[in-house]
This record gives sequence, C-alpha cells and structure tokens, in this order.
Amino acid sequence: MTRGATGTAGPGTVSVPRLPGAADGGRLSTVNAGPRPAVAGFGTATPPNSYTQREMLDLFRIEDPRIRSVFLNSAIERRYLTLPPELADGTRKTETQGELLAKHKEQGVRTAAEALETALKRAGLALADIGYLCCVTTTGLLTPGFSALLIRELGLPVAAGRLDVVGMGCNAGLNALNAVASWSAANPGQAAVMVCAEVCSAAYVFDGTMRTAVVNSLFGDGAAAVVLVTDPGGKAPEEDEDSAPRATLLKFASRIIPEAVAAMRYDWDDTHGKFSFFLDRDVPYVVGAHAEEVVGRLLAGTGLRRADIGHWLVHSGGKKVIDSVKVNLGLSPHAVRHTTGVLRDYGNLSSGSFLFSYERLMEEGRVRRGDYGVLMTMGPGSTIETALVQW
Repeated sequence: MTRGATGTAGPGTVSVPRLPGAADGGRLSTVNAGPRPAVAGFGTATPPNSYTQREMLDLFRIEDPRIRSVFLNSAIERRYLTLPPELADGTRKTETQGELLAKHKEQGVRTAAEALETALKRAGLALADIGYLCCVTTTGLLTPGFSALLIRELGLPVAAGRLDVVGMGCNAGLNALNAVASWSAANPGQAAVMVCAEVCSAAYVFDGTMRTAVVNSLFGDGAAAVVLVTDPGGKAPEEDEDSAPRATLLKFASRIIPEAVAAMRYDWDDTHGKFSFFLDRDVPYVVGAHAEEVVGRLLAGTGLRRADIGHWLVHSGGKKVIDSVKVNLGLSPHAVRHTTGVLRDYGNLSSGSFLFSYERLMEEGRVRRGDYGVLMTMGPGSTIETALVQW
C-alpha cells in the first residue's frame, strides 16, 4: 500500500484510500487522497515502413478469396511492419526463427528507445533520471532482455531497478504498469518507466492457411512508453493551469478465464520450425462476456458507476473484440473512438496498444481535470486487465 493511504489496499490495487463517503456512494477525490503515481510522460514509435492491407495481399501474392476477405474486412487500413527481404523473383524470403529473433532484437531496441526518449521529453526528464525500468514484450525471447539492452544502448543509469515482462501477451501492458506503479508509490520523486516493445512481424508464419491468415492480417509493429512519478509530498502533483492534466493511477482489477487458457497462444510450430500465434475464433465473445464483471470489481468501493467514466481506452485487439466489449459494457462508438482509430491506423500492437490510444486521447485535448478513465487490455490466459485513472 502506498504511503499516506488511510485504508487497506487489497490484491491488485494501488493507493486507493477510503475517503469519507466512498463506502456509502461518495466519489473518489484527489483532495487529501494520499500519494498516487501519476503519468508524467508518454511516447510511441513505429518502424519506418507501413503498408495497407491491400498492399500486403499484393506483396505476398495472396489470391485466395477467403484470405483476402479476412484482410480487407478487418477494420484495419494500414500497419507498420518490418517485412522479409525481397528475393530476385519478387517474392519474400522465408525467415528462419533465428532471423526473426534478430529482427525482434534490432527493431525492438530501436523503437523502444525512440518511445522512451519521447516519453521522457514530455515529462521534462532526462535519461539519468530513470530509477526503474520495466520492459514488456511477447514477440521474442532475449536473455539479457530489453531492459539491459536499452541501458547499454541509451546509457541509462546502471543502478536502475529493472524488470522484463516476457510472454504475457496483449494484456501485459497493464500487468506491468501495476508493478511499475507499485515501485513508483514506494519511491516518491523518482521516475519509473514502462516500455512495451512489440515486433509482431518477427512472429509471423506465412503458409497460406486460414489459421495464419487471421494472425497475419491483424498485428503490427510498435513500441510505447510511459513515465510514472509519485509526488514526494504525498499529494497529487501540482500542475500549471494551462498544461494538460496528468492521469493518476487509482486502482487495478484483473480477471483470468482459465477455461479459455488455449484460446490465445504463442507456441512452437513443428511444421515450420518456429513459434506461431494461434487465436481461437471465439476469443472476442469470451472476452466480452467477462468484461462487465471485471469493470464492476474495478469500480467497486469507489462510489463510481460506469456512467461516471468519461474516457475508455480499450486494447485494439480486433474489430470483433472491440465490438464485443462495446456491447457488453454498453459503450457508444464515440467512447471507443481511439481504440478503433488505433486499430485502423496501426493494427493490433499487442501490449502497447492502449498507450497509443492514450496518446491520441491526450493529443485530442478534451480531457478535463477530475475526469475518470478506464484502461482495459485483453490477452492470453485468457485475461482481462483494467485500471482506473483520474486526471
């Protein structure tokens, strides 16, 4: 539990003190609420090259009408990818697992570094200010991981605390943010950074089947970073009236669905000699059916209702996933406009998708101090992760 909190923080919560009136329907308040981690900066980055869905079909000479339909009806217009080298006959090289891993390392470090530096710049901080670094990825396995590689690449403090979260999937950004928020709350005044680096084009198998076509039509490459700082004075950070409000992290809630543990997985494919994604066709409905429950637990004890949430930042997991969550939570298309916009312009960016939506929300300039927001990610497990924030 964070210093200054006056109540008990249960599992999966960060600094949600019991305020007068909260137990009997009152609202959470930032006034005298105790120290909470706040988003001081954020940043995103992508590879230099992007492709429309139609361009991808043409580049890989895909003529099967069923597969073309999957690509063209995905609600995705463009994705940033690092494609295999082109061969003399115009086709694309079939990359080995080793070559894919090298791509994961090279592109992951490059985009992660760019996103991290942007986030620090927005926070008004320097590389030397980082006290804790958490790196998240699912698209490759490296030892040492991205945290060590970024410290070497950027010259980050060698005494910084580190954590690498590997293999948790698209939900991992909020799993990691929970850990980073806890470190931030325990170390007021120090900068804690989370970086999600996903090179999904380093995890593709091209074999012309519907199984791989669904995956190949969906994911894109990109990195996102967020900087958290907890005010050492035990209060919400003071902000200039003309500056954009900062989101404070109030609470986390999770829901794992063990019976759907095999519905989303990234495992070894003996046929191709490399790792391969698998997505069950019923994933959207499984996730949607449990969304209301986990959001209910997230808001429990806060005095807030779903109608009080002004901003919803849901993982851009795919058109059917977004639609299912939207229907089950009773959200309007406007409420998930950034989620659908990120899917349209980038595809599914795995663990960092919700931060791309966060960036769009903040650049939109409509957030007001006092607004509440819910962050939601979904992934293997099957798992739903949520966080409650207030600006």
